[in-house]
Amino acid sequence: MAGSDWRHDTLARIRVLIEETDADASEEAKWAKASNPAGVPTWSHDGIICTGEIYKDKVKITFMHGASLDDPDRLFNSSLDAGTRRAIDIVEGSKLDELAFKGLIRAAVDLNVGRAGAKRRK
Repeated sequence: MAGSDWRHDTLARIRVLIEETDADASEEAKWAKASNPAGVPTWSHDGIICTGEIYKDKVKITFMHGASLDDPDRLFNSSLDAGTRRAIDIVEGSKLDELAFKGLIRAAVDLNVGRAGAKRRK
């Protein structure tokens, strides 16, 4: 896609927020396919934290264990019926509560670190 648009700018901002929140988070592209040869940006720290996907009308940030996270600011607005995952759909013109988003990232990292520690202790 030539140039940048709001979706790419939004995903770039998400990337910065994750880096600011957890310097130990790593990013890699997963699930490359013909319709998305670059793959899906995926952030991990002792397991997947979240993924970021660009769609025609939104940017979707999916938290792998979102159903296990407290969401006091009610950022999750998609996949609410999923057993494990929860997502935030960001549409053009909407404003993400960055402080609350960082709280979800911290909670997801804490959950992953706790699970990884429990596995190592077994």
